[in-house]
Amino acid sequence: MARIFVAGHRGMVGSAIVRQLKDKGYTNIITRTRSELDLTNQAAVRDFFAYEMIDEVYLAAAKVGGIHANNEYPADFIYENLMIEANIIHAAHAHNVQRLLFLGSSCIYPKLADQPMREDALLTGVLESTNEPYAIAKIAGIKLCESYNRQYKRDYRSVMPTNLYGPHDNFHPENSHVIPALLRRFHEAVEEGADKITIWGSGTPMREFLYVDDMAAASIHVMHLDRATYDANTQPMLSHINVGTGVDCTIRELAETIAKVTGFKGELVFDATKPDGTPRKLMDVSRLKDLGWQYTISLEDGLREAYAWFVDNHATARS
Repeated sequence: MARIFVAGHRGMVGSAIVRQLKDKGYTNIITRTRSELDLTNQAAVRDFFAYEMIDEVYLAAAKVGGIHANNEYPADFIYENLMIEANIIHAAHAHNVQRLLFLGSSCIYPKLADQPMREDALLTGVLESTNEPYAIAKIAGIKLCESYNRQYKRDYRSVMPTNLYGPHDNFHPENSHVIPALLRRFHEAVEEGADKITIWGSGTPMREFLYVDDMAAASIHVMHLDRATYDANTQPMLSHINVGTGVDCTIRELAETIAKVTGFKGELVFDATKPDGTPRKLMDVSRLKDLGWQYTISLEDGLREAYAWFVDNHATARS
């Protein structure tokens, strides 16, 4: 059976991929914690690949965060993500790993890209300024995969998820993405008996959200597509595939649904002096649907699952 390295197995996406691989009967799943293997250390990553003799890689390791974190730590976001993906992709090639799946982000697309965003919108306009360093790192990961495929005939694939949420997310109230940040804030507001919650931005931007177990299922589906089918649905210079629901909602609607899930009965106040980010981010997922996969978990159901996990793991959840 193939020896599969899941990079970032303690993160939200990586842990979901590990769960689903185990459910499918895979037993040779190789993982390393950050203390065991520093993915930004080129020599350490090279030695790891030489020792473990990996057959497949799911590259889910990344430094991620919301608008606040991207604004505050741009150097950290571009440096760490560039180093992680460059080290892993090159080491995989150097040690003859033929199959790799790189997980990117929908932030790769221009700020004002036509909606829904198609894969061929990549590099056609200016990026959203609040997360440009992170987006550039993710674009570099796509191009690394494309380049190793072109030059060395590797089978390195890329999937670009929409906004993800679920168990093992980062629930910091400021440095996380919108759903985990709001779940935590609403939970604490209910505990404290607060009568209102203030939310960054106008509430009008529209966002698409995908539950992480759906993302893991899509990743494994794309990895296991036969080469001819995958190549027939991509192009040499357009090798990534969007992953999402194809359905979006406003931030206000999201907050109202989270209030319902957490039982918050107070007032929602939107602070329009804070940045909104991109006006709308909706993925065109027709390519993935043509490849035989679509999402199964609704936003409200996914939020209930994510909130239940947070409540059960409140003391140890990333914060």
